[in-house]
Amino acid sequence: MEHHQVVIIGAGPTGLMLACELALAGVPALVIEQRTAPSSASRAGGLSGVSLTMARYRNLIDPAGESPQPRFPWGDLHVDFSRLHPCPMQARMLPQAKLESRLEARASELGAEIRRAQKLVGLLQNDENVEIELASSTRITTPFLIGCDGARSRVRELAGIDFPGITYPEVNRLAQFTMPPEITRKANGDLEIPGYGTLPFGYTHNPRGTIAQGSANPDMLGLFTSEPQTTDHEPYAKMSLEEFQDSLRRVLGSDIPLGEPRRLTRFTFHARQAEYRKGRVFLAGDAAHLFPAPGMALCVGLMDSCNLGWKLAAHLQGRTDLLDTYASERRLAADRTMLHTQAQVALRRGHDPAAEALRRLLGELLEDEPPALRLAHCMAGSDVRYPTTDTHPLAGTLVADLPLEGTSMTELLQNGHPVLLDLNRRADLCAIAERWQPHVKIHSLTCPEAPAEALLVRPDAYIAWATDSGHSGLQQALHTWFG
Repeated sequence: MEHHQVVIIGAGPTGLMLACELALAGVPALVIEQRTAPSSASRAGGLSGVSLTMARYRNLIDPAGESPQPRFPWGDLHVDFSRLHPCPMQARMLPQAKLESRLEARASELGAEIRRAQKLVGLLQNDENVEIELASSTRITTPFLIGCDGARSRVRELAGIDFPGITYPEVNRLAQFTMPPEITRKANGDLEIPGYGTLPFGYTHNPRGTIAQGSANPDMLGLFTSEPQTTDHEPYAKMSLEEFQDSLRRVLGSDIPLGEPRRLTRFTFHARQAEYRKGRVFLAGDAAHLFPAPGMALCVGLMDSCNLGWKLAAHLQGRTDLLDTYASERRLAADRTMLHTQAQVALRRGHDPAAEALRRLLGELLEDEPPALRLAHCMAGSDVRYPTTDTHPLAGTLVADLPLEGTSMTELLQNGHPVLLDLNRRADLCAIAERWQPHVKIHSLTCPEAPAEALLVRPDAYIAWATDSGHSGLQQALHTWFG
């Protein structure tokens, strides 16, 4: 019988990110994966919002390679955030396969063990341990088992955790091609297609379904169709080029030239959310929640891992018990994501004159800065404020990428340590935090236009405490979050 401090089921981005976070906190995890090799399937195309910020802080991406993306799909609108400075909603193209490769290399380098071609077949838990059985007849015990094994989670099933919610009946297909020479892209983003005419940028509705076109890369042709289920297909089989061409023909009523396919994927939207914990079994990522809009699942799953990893490590190392805050904090974040993604469902599914009027009016409202800023924060996940006893407006929010002199937020946060940022030479605050060294790192730094005199930042980059004057609450915050 093997024993490991933490066992993670699933070596997708959520599971690998969790393995990295645990390892940074001094807890090497065992990751069990059913696939024999990393998947090369076209899935998520990049990172956005708070997950992009977190990837910067963990040094998973090179900021020099980023280019701002000002327009984002929301429902069947394309919202232009270019007037927002700074804009909370940023995106970076990074294929999921490449992200998984980086995370797996980082997790292995930090000491995590990843076993492939291993299938979970049994799970029993008691007050002290979880015992799992693999198809290879290997038995493993662990104090904590984390299900990061996706929408069809075997961990969730074996643990008896329900997955209530809704599955929407439309079939959605997304494809990306090299731009064929026959098609001309106009300055406004519209496409001139020989034999068809003009296909507007964004979403176009007709009685047969919805088609959308747009791409951040002018050399690529991005196409999307959504239609009622009209043909039988294996839900989890790869989508073929022929299947996408058939869908285009049904929705558009015409064939159009296509270049070389770079991405072909089919999906159905769900709105589901499970309980995040049952005893010693936790869920994260798609095993815990599914959202009815693209681009959200990966980002929320990565932030689940960043929230859970350091808390599990703190519990195992006897410093403090924060495990109940994982479910409460991440449900709050998921509820906000569910709110705006289900609002998108209402926009997508309406095709009568009233729905068109709603889209038009909402589009006009989003031309104004305050509603555009509110939506940008909501899409980015930066409107989430975790509950905290500290009343400072920054407490409970993700720390901004501050322009620090002589260092960067990435240098301070990439190793997953909690940090006290003294931004006004507050020796009294540093003296209080000294008791928590070396676990809590203390940095007295200069920051132009500092948002506060001092910030106590958790390992997941959320602010546990902040002050504009005085030191009230700092010792309590240090004790609560870091033991």
